[in-house]
Amino acid sequence: MSVIGCDCEPKFDGLSAHYRRALWIVIIINASMFAIELVAGAFAGSKALQADALDFLGDSATYGLSLYVIGMSVKARANAALIKGISLGAMGAWVLGTTIYQVFILGMPKAEVMGAVGLLALMANLSSVLLLMRYKDGDANVRSVWLCSRNDAIGNIAVMIAAGAVWFTKTPWPDLIVAMFIAGMFFLSAIQIIRQALQERNAPEI
Repeated sequence: MSVIGCDCEPKFDGLSAHYRRALWIVIIINASMFAIELVAGAFAGSKALQADALDFLGDSATYGLSLYVIGMSVKARANAALIKGISLGAMGAWVLGTTIYQVFILGMPKAEVMGAVGLLALMANLSSVLLLMRYKDGDANVRSVWLCSRNDAIGNIAVMIAAGAVWFTKTPWPDLIVAMFIAGMFFLSAIQIIRQALQERNAPEI
């Protein structure tokens, strides 16, 4: 492990065979769910599902980047985390843009498809969270992986709540509200990741 700064405790930097295996499993899970949710979101006309599918795609790419930089210098890992933070912010902006578009279209999403796929995605994300929970307090690169997985699980719970609310109210507004909630999570996590990445990149490495 690397020590970042003279007053900090050593932070887990990903140098573990178990962590690498966990990352590979999580990458496969996320890539599979991206394909499933992309198709289901288009079929159901659900912006919440499409937003969550984009999150799966982003996570697959960022987990791959996290895996690639393991064992590199603190600055290299911090730069990778910085890229992931910026990409999360970009995904949040995309979700907001498509949500605003949906407000004017006012298409009615299919609640039953949202609920079924949301349940499948939740199971996938809970599996990822369980695999990565022990590594949630690592360096910026490792922590960004945990935050992405945690956001996915919370987002899927929100999608399922939206599905029930859409079915009950017969309006698309719950779906839009949840999509905006997911966007907010993206922005908050992006800020946290970018802040930690900048601190680690600028700190002296010992």
